[in-house]
Amino acid sequence: MVGGKSSSNQDDLEAGNTNNEIENDAQVDLLRGTEKYHSDSEPSANKKWGVAWYKQEYPDNMESVNTTDPEQLVQDVSSTAILTPLDDDLVGEIREIKDRGNWTGRFDFLMSLLGYSVGLGNVWRFPYLAYSNGGGAFLFPFILMLLLLGIPLMFMELAFGQFAALGPAVIYDRFCPLFHGLGYGMITVSALVAVYYTVIIGWCILYLCLSFTSELPWEKCGEWASEYCYEYKEADACHSFDGNIFYHGQCYNTTMGDFHNITKLAANQTRHAPAQDFFERGVLNMSDGIEDMGNIQWKIALCLLAAWALTFAALSKGVKSTGKVVYFTALFPYVVLCILFFRGVTLPGSMKGILFYLTPRFDKLGDAKVWSDAAAQIFFALSPAWGGLITLSSYNKFHNNCFKDAMIVSVGNICTSIFAGFVIFSIIGYLAQELDMPVDKVVDQGAGLAFIVYPDVVTRLPISPLWSILFFVMMITLGMGSEFALLETVLTAVQDTYPQLRSKKTWVVLVVCIIGFLCGLSVTTSGGMYLLQLMDAYVSSWMVFVMAALECIIVGWIYGGERFIEDIELMIGRQQRSFHIFFKIFWQFLSPITLLSVLVFNLIQYRPLKFDKYVYPVWANGLGWFLSLLPMLFIVSLMIYQLKNVAPRELSLGEKFRYLLKPSKEWGPAHKVPTFKLEDDDEIVGDNNTISNPNFSSSNPFETKI
Repeated sequence: MVGGKSSSNQDDLEAGNTNNEIENDAQVDLLRGTEKYHSDSEPSANKKWGVAWYKQEYPDNMESVNTTDPEQLVQDVSSTAILTPLDDDLVGEIREIKDRGNWTGRFDFLMSLLGYSVGLGNVWRFPYLAYSNGGGAFLFPFILMLLLLGIPLMFMELAFGQFAALGPAVIYDRFCPLFHGLGYGMITVSALVAVYYTVIIGWCILYLCLSFTSELPWEKCGEWASEYCYEYKEADACHSFDGNIFYHGQCYNTTMGDFHNITKLAANQTRHAPAQDFFERGVLNMSDGIEDMGNIQWKIALCLLAAWALTFAALSKGVKSTGKVVYFTALFPYVVLCILFFRGVTLPGSMKGILFYLTPRFDKLGDAKVWSDAAAQIFFALSPAWGGLITLSSYNKFHNNCFKDAMIVSVGNICTSIFAGFVIFSIIGYLAQELDMPVDKVVDQGAGLAFIVYPDVVTRLPISPLWSILFFVMMITLGMGSEFALLETVLTAVQDTYPQLRSKKTWVVLVVCIIGFLCGLSVTTSGGMYLLQLMDAYVSSWMVFVMAALECIIVGWIYGGERFIEDIELMIGRQQRSFHIFFKIFWQFLSPITLLSVLVFNLIQYRPLKFDKYVYPVWANGLGWFLSLLPMLFIVSLMIYQLKNVAPRELSLGEKFRYLLKPSKEWGPAHKVPTFKLEDDDEIVGDNNTISNPNFSSSNPFETKI
């Protein structure tokens, strides 16, 4: 840090190469818009290292500040200070931030972040993974992956976006120009996930509309039913008479059963709950495979249109309108989960399901797949390397405590996942008792849990339409909270890349939503379920691990972990040494090593994709790999472009690499940074003494003169 000096040690500061090195290092840092502490040892009592006021110490009455006495001024300033006052205290107007938009309040951001991280995966994906990977024992690798990956990566991305107030499309071009394409790779992942994620929301909207009836349509086998459809109410009525046999929708007495030789057939028959046939045949009209995509299902297409219309309405006014909607989408699911929890634990057989959920099977911990699934679920839940965290935090006030936000949301997400497991497995235990089936035969993965198991359960509850309405309203709000952040990532990329479009936000949102709707129509066809499973398996797994590892290398090694933490201190204040050591160890070593290990485990265990008994053809797996590697295409192509067109042509290839690994001159904090300048006459220069991000301007007199 460049600081004031006293006359008693003026000769020492002017002597030798040490002084030149200090000033040269300072100038290097000033070019990138931030200041650093340049001291190999603790400064003596006579050496005053000054910065501007931290937000708690920012003087209310500027007239009381003696700006003519530099020694007194330095003593009044905390050495752990943040370099700019609170955003709310700024007298001037920061033009670009105003054009770009900000959260109207801190809780707007917190609710948006919570809505983004707590989504559909908490309700169906985590309970299934816990069941299939050791029950209660799965919590150990899950929490460990939270510490190794979740919290460090989430905090890193939140601080990254908040510091520069830029989305992933632009921020990497200034932070590490060689990896400019990394931001576009993240945006690609968010865009592809948003396409099929909105279709799932469309399914929920359709089920919600169908729930407003006196009798749920999947309560009985309808015209859409297969020969295996099994109506439990008719079966119970049939079995109320001793010896009767219920087979393929018909009730036979003992005599007829023996005559038609169906007693053994009935005992071994395949049974489908009406909800399963309704979902697969009545709603999706599923084809036999991805080779037969079939026609668009108009009911799903209309509900998909409704989902995109809701997204447009929430995002059309920018983050200020989103910040209000997320209060409902983030909090309402917790209300419904609590209602369903108290209803679930009062059902007969619920404890059987809960005990199955909690009983640890420690032998599973020796399986590498368990650790891989735990890491994948952390990425699915907190979404690092998807670009959404950088996007949401880029609209923060500069002094927002992003570390506290990262801790609140990550811990809240884990607690939500565990609590949702109690809700789901209490209901599954009840269903297992009703169907006289083992618990492990009732649970299904993915869409099966949300659209087959639970819809079937609610038909067995009193006032079943009410429970169905509550459940699918919860599913819609969970999905929309995540969808808003996914789309905001894409929208921010467009507006950061083309700032002139910021004044036309509504039109940008409209065009993006129309494109998303048209792309999603392919998932509404008869073969759409196979396409959805393909995208879900490939898009959000392989390359996400690679991009997260690249992030850690860029921040921890290329830019420098200590240097990045000092940037963070400009926003949240000086931190203890343990804070520095902890995050440097994780960003430089533990997190990237864990990510690469998980990636290797996934590659070793890779098998061609299957959905139930259907095995995907080779070309479909090839399509999946193409979608998975699409972000790498952006990273490599933009890397070549930067080397060819951005780096000075007179440099050798190695020198070009080194040049592009350094932050550009445009990199810096989102706000102006005042500093002290050393002069021979021991005076602090005023008007020409401000370093700022070239992308922002301000007329605040306190920022331009101390």
